[in-house]
Amino acid sequence: MIPVKDNIPSEKYPFVTHILILINVFIFLYEVSLGKAVDHFIMNYGLVPVRDFLPVMTSSWVEIDSFIYNALTSMFLHGGWIHIIGNMLYLWLFGDNVEDRLGHFRFLIFYLLSGIGAAWIQCYTHPYSQVPMVGASGAISGVIAAYMLFYPYARIIMMVPLFFFYPFFFEIPAVLFVFFWFIEQLFSGVLELSMLGKQAGGVAWWAHIGGFITGGALSFVLKPKRIRKRYPDEYLPW
Repeated sequence: MIPVKDNIPSEKYPFVTHILILINVFIFLYEVSLGKAVDHFIMNYGLVPVRDFLPVMTSSWVEIDSFIYNALTSMFLHGGWIHIIGNMLYLWLFGDNVEDRLGHFRFLIFYLLSGIGAAWIQCYTHPYSQVPMVGASGAISGVIAAYMLFYPYARIIMMVPLFFFYPFFFEIPAVLFVFFWFIEQLFSGVLELSMLGKQAGGVAWWAHIGGFITGGALSFVLKPKRIRKRYPDEYLPW
């Protein structure tokens, strides 16, 4: 199932969301242009838990600046076309509304802090991993959490490609979509941890969980104090 649209229009142009998408796409195209040298690039600017996180834990936080730097740079790297297309689709779908609610500057801070929180949780669960972490999915997980809290009565239009070519569309409440999405991340993360002796090398499930929790907490801290009601009756629950 692929989310393709929601029913909440934005009042303001989401230029921060669009700039973030453009930066991610530009950097990914640069990665593609590197050819075999991309592995060295990913190792330098990705987040490697054993290199960037473990020293923070063993050196009384003196290496925290290095962790934050690599956490930020890793958020703008991606491991393939499916990876970046999926992440940018979610950012495009949910980011504009969250930016609309938080405001441009607060949304940017929210996005970056969600990504750092996601990186911290992933590294904490896999501190000895030598696999570079890359991708915006941790920060976007924070955006998904904020969307659920800010727009609990929104509806998401989903698409299922029947027989791989015929699209079937249906609509579900945003809360239901986010609930099943989070359960999938949590189940997969717990299952991964239960596989003793096996390091994460595919999906960073705990980055998704960490970003979601961080984004949910930041939503209460960064949201404006006064929000005027702007939603007609059709946005109320069934």
